[in-house]
Amino acid sequence: MTGAQVEPFDAVDVIRTKRDGGIVADDALRWMIDAYTREYVADSQMAAFAMAVLLNGMSRDEVRVMTDAMIASGERMSFAGLGKSTVDKHSTGGVGDKITLPLAPLVATFGIAVPQLSGRGLGHTGGTLDKLESIPGWRAALSNDELIAQLRDVGAVICAAGTGLAPADKRLYALRDVTGTVEAIPLIASSIMSKKIAEGTDSLVLDVKFGSGAFMKDLDRARELARTMVALGTDSGVATTALLTDMETPLGLAIGNANEVRESVEVLSGAGPADVVELTVALAREMLALAGQPDADVEAALVDGRAMDTWNRMIRAQGGDPDAALPQPNETHVVTADETGFVTRMDALPFGVAAWRLGAGRARAQDPVLHAAGVDLHVKPGDLVLAGQPVFTLLGQDATRFDRALDALDGAWAIGSEPPESRPLVRERITA
Repeated sequence: MTGAQVEPFDAVDVIRTKRDGGIVADDALRWMIDAYTREYVADSQMAAFAMAVLLNGMSRDEVRVMTDAMIASGERMSFAGLGKSTVDKHSTGGVGDKITLPLAPLVATFGIAVPQLSGRGLGHTGGTLDKLESIPGWRAALSNDELIAQLRDVGAVICAAGTGLAPADKRLYALRDVTGTVEAIPLIASSIMSKKIAEGTDSLVLDVKFGSGAFMKDLDRARELARTMVALGTDSGVATTALLTDMETPLGLAIGNANEVRESVEVLSGAGPADVVELTVALAREMLALAGQPDADVEAALVDGRAMDTWNRMIRAQGGDPDAALPQPNETHVVTADETGFVTRMDALPFGVAAWRLGAGRARAQDPVLHAAGVDLHVKPGDLVLAGQPVFTLLGQDATRFDRALDALDGAWAIGSEPPESRPLVRERITA
């Protein structure tokens, strides 16, 4: 009679090592992730380990080993048969961050494959898939064969990530959410990078945000996260760079879903808000440099219509109609300036929360979103406004949501006699 499998390590020993500030041996750490994925290690034990990581950190080697173990828990994709370079972008999320939409077709215009496996929004940060589902007929779910075919034909795809990539991360992510360990930088880095490396891209550009509307409020912690992720990518053979970008103020003028698609199309038309264009161009240059085209004329592809052509093909390939009308709100509420002066600040987080309360986001993963809901800004910090001039407009399906959205925005913006100091959008570039 065969007995039960004898485990080579003990979870309590691994927890104690990290609790006491030690380095967990490679084999023990790989076992810990594998045993948790197959439910041998209990949630309570992994929660204790996650808290120990939060308090004591991890070495570069430990983060690399843990990330490798999370990748090994599922499938790895390969784009080796495409015959062209692949480059991806990941943003740590923010308010009004629709950059993926114009960026993917823009980079693909230069013959580079952009496999953008994206997610849905939760809380105040919007999800790329939610935005694109504002387009009639567009579908997020593609098979691997459809994904490869679209990359070969169009060059760009934005779709839902398959459930087979890094399943260990899915379990650990949910656990971190309910145990106060979301902020642990080694766990954030391994979560993001396990999925991106498993995706099989040749190179990766990270947009790591800091400020009011970002996950990382503090520039120093954002820098630490960026350096950790760039090291992980580099150690795994994926050429990786990161830009540290400002998320103190919402990005662009549109916060929501349909209105962010509309703004993205403006950028692809050679127009759009200056900050959205600036960041789209900066990230495109990073991606193209990693893919071997450092001198590509990115701005020209926006102005001459090539990027828009790629966008239209990308949307049609996934069943969408790029010419169809986007959802419109049933109700609007305009907020005006009560004095003449300069807009001195617009805090990103409250504007994101307001859009969420209007229905543009979700409180639970299974909640629907209202595609027409959100906020349209009419001015940004530094702009001069006259008393009575519109500052922003709330967009909703019914007026009953406006009061809670306005509550979120109480004190979130200000007008003064002097313009604020300008803040650079791209603060730093992080390389290996």
